[in-house]
Amino acid sequence: MENLFGLVSPRNLAYKIKTKVRYRLLFLTSMPIFITMFALVMITIYWATHYTWQNALDDVSERLKTAEIYVSHLHESQNIEVTTFEASYSFRQKLRASLYDVDELNSWLKSRSTNDSNVCLRWRNPKSVSSGLSDISSGKGAFYQVLSKDELQAECPELAKKASVAVFNEQREEERALVSRIIYPVYDENRELRGYLDSIHLINNNQKIVDDIKELVYPDIGLKTANTGAVTIFLEDLRISTNVPLNEGEPARKAVGTRVSQRVKHTVLERGESYLDRAYVHNAWYVSAYIPLRDINSNIVGMLYVGHQIWPLIEAYIINLGEIALMVFLVLLISGYIVHFGTRDLFHPIEKISSVVKGVQNGKVKRIGNLQLSDKHELAELARQFDQMLDQLDFRNQQIKQAAAQLETKVAERTASLHEKTEQLEHHITLLNQTRDKLIVSEKLAALGQLTAGIAHEINNPVAVILGNAELIQMELGEDATDVNEELTVIFEQVRRIRNITQSLLQYSRNRGKDEVYSLQDINSIVAESITLVKTGSKKKNVSFITNYSATALVECSRNQLLQVLINLQVNAVQAMGSKGTIYISTENWVEESVQKGGIIHIEDEGNGIRKEDIPKVFDPFYTTKTEGTGLGLSVSQGLLHRIGAEIHVESEHGKGARFSLYLRREAIFS
Repeated sequence: MENLFGLVSPRNLAYKIKTKVRYRLLFLTSMPIFITMFALVMITIYWATHYTWQNALDDVSERLKTAEIYVSHLHESQNIEVTTFEASYSFRQKLRASLYDVDELNSWLKSRSTNDSNVCLRWRNPKSVSSGLSDISSGKGAFYQVLSKDELQAECPELAKKASVAVFNEQREEERALVSRIIYPVYDENRELRGYLDSIHLINNNQKIVDDIKELVYPDIGLKTANTGAVTIFLEDLRISTNVPLNEGEPARKAVGTRVSQRVKHTVLERGESYLDRAYVHNAWYVSAYIPLRDINSNIVGMLYVGHQIWPLIEAYIINLGEIALMVFLVLLISGYIVHFGTRDLFHPIEKISSVVKGVQNGKVKRIGNLQLSDKHELAELARQFDQMLDQLDFRNQQIKQAAAQLETKVAERTASLHEKTEQLEHHITLLNQTRDKLIVSEKLAALGQLTAGIAHEINNPVAVILGNAELIQMELGEDATDVNEELTVIFEQVRRIRNITQSLLQYSRNRGKDEVYSLQDINSIVAESITLVKTGSKKKNVSFITNYSATALVECSRNQLLQVLINLQVNAVQAMGSKGTIYISTENWVEESVQKGGIIHIEDEGNGIRKEDIPKVFDPFYTTKTEGTGLGLSVSQGLLHRIGAEIHVESEHGKGARFSLYLRREAIFS
């Protein structure tokens, strides 16, 4: 059965029908059944679609007529109640006793009001009734009327409080009221008009009316339509009384204040026609029927609606189609099984041969064996020859697999050996590159050491002359030296700084000097001193310094060497910015994983920055991008910092300045 009904591809099915006898036979016997069943399904779908929908429309139309009759009955009941009350003995007695006083009669009428709080009965003097209303009182019975808030307030204040309807999704309220009204003339014994009984029945927010109509037109007799049936009374296009739920999960909240669809509004309110079709009612599709409600002058003032949701109808439709489809499937299944069972013995040998062929194609070891046929049968002879061919094929496959296994073993051995040699070669290349880089740096540092040693010795001689002459000038001037005392002081300080620098160069060219003092230092004071010295040398440039000292930790270093490094970095920043700019210098504690390791100094400028590809080269000896530089400053600074285990890092984006960060340890690591 799986081979018969597991076919999905039409091309595959057509091919098998053309090439296989059993499929052709199954096709010829099943096609009439397929055609008959298809015609039955199409007829059923047409019938369900057309007649079921038409029956649904006829049903809702009849329910609307019932609702219309009920509304007419309400008018008649209102008319009967007023006429009966007018003829009652108590009313006639009160009428004569009150001498037709309006206030007294209305007070008495209010005390005798019915249990329906939506009904208001008032006494009107003939003079208080307009000519239009007096014409209405000629015995035509109850009629619809739209009253404004002020009109209803004047007639029945207690109803005016209940008439307001909040319009859904519009920040306003509908204050007009749709009422059923009857104005009945009252005559005395002499047939003289004494006044009117004015009965006003408020429809706004009157849930009882629509619920009573729903119980009549959609009685609860177990039908699904009764659960979703709804009745609505409209003031123009606004629902003022309805049992349509506002939300599906909240049946107690009604969709009062929502509006009718534009299609229904155009048909009923604008063209004055009834509407019988599907309509979108607030938040769901309904089988709907609408008729216009007219006032005494035949003007359309609202609508009466009856309908129920389409989904129960669709649900029943789907269930019917499912039942039909299931029946068709069962018929096809049974008929196909009967045909297949009847031809099984006939095609069993062919199916077995086909099964063996497919199994061999999938790599299985299978044989046809005995077909339980005569030895002279053509299929039996074919089966024996096919089994012999499969035996030979298996023998050849075993030989090929053995040769392939030997070849794979050799390839794996060679591949593993080659992979090992490749890893060794990559490791050696990495070591070679690292050794080469270290040799290059060592050669540069050695050359830098020799050069700096010579420069230091050569600088010391003229510095000694400058210092001696400055001291001689100070002695010769005597008391007159006061005017230039500040300049002489700067000369002495700078000469001492030059000596410190040359001493640092000498130290850089050999191991750390024994006479260099390394102690715990406050980096904030060293930074402040370096800024003072750099400002003195950059007075002509419009360069400002912004500082932020947050570091509290002390670091172990040489004050002079750290001062030299800071001055070098700040001078580089001044030169990078040209004639003007701001240098930002800040300090902070160096903390990693809640452990205080020392202090950090950040120096940031507003220059052109360093290109990304040039950042790895900035600490190389003799590398510089300035025409007046030697390329030794950053290299010397890095060397001085590395001797105490400190680090220097640079961050830069071309065109946006550079930032150098010094990481100084609390306890120096000398190297």
